Amino acid sequence: MKLYIKNMVCNRCVMVVRNEMEKLGFDVSNIILGEVSLTKELSNAQKQKVREVLEPLGFELIDDKKSRIVEKIKNIIIDLVHHKDGSLQTNLSDLLSENLNHDYSYLSNLFSEVESITIEKYFIAQKIEKVKELLVYDELSLSEIAFRLNYSSVAYLSNQFKKVTGLTPSHFKQIHETKRKPLDEI
Repeated sequence: MKLYIKNMVCNRCVMVVRNEMEKLGFDVSNIILGEVSLTKELSNAQKQKVREVLEPLGFELIDDKKSRIVEKIKNIIIDLVHHKDGSLQTNLSDLLSENLNHDYSYLSNLFSEVESITIEKYFIAQKIEKVKELLVYDELSLSEIAFRLNYSSVAYLSNQFKKVTGLTPSHFKQIHETKRKPLDEI
């Protein structure tokens, strides 16, 4: 049996959900982003208990097929951008179609209908969040970040960053450098 869970975005989420499922006494065979595989079918009362435990932690059980597909789209994009450094070897549309066994136009229309944003805008938003994270870490140059996230140029990354955030990457970095204090100065 599979449970579909909304808002699982990282390995820590997987760990938290696994821990909570095991506390409830369920035999988990596998957990990936957005999906828990159990060895046994759950009763409605057991599903309700899972809901009650997971919702305060920011997770939701997904029951309808459309929401499950949308959550899978989000998880593929999050995994691609945040865990695989955007190393997309094919078009995003092809990747989603292959992984979800649906025509991209269906996936795109469904995503827009449910989320009120296009897949492309969601993908860009995730990439910009990753750029922010990498800028704050201050370990890579902007050209290294652009390369890592498959931007065609630093200028294109900078333009997209400014369009989404209203700031240039360097201004964003300056703002965040002034907000953070070294641990020894606290």
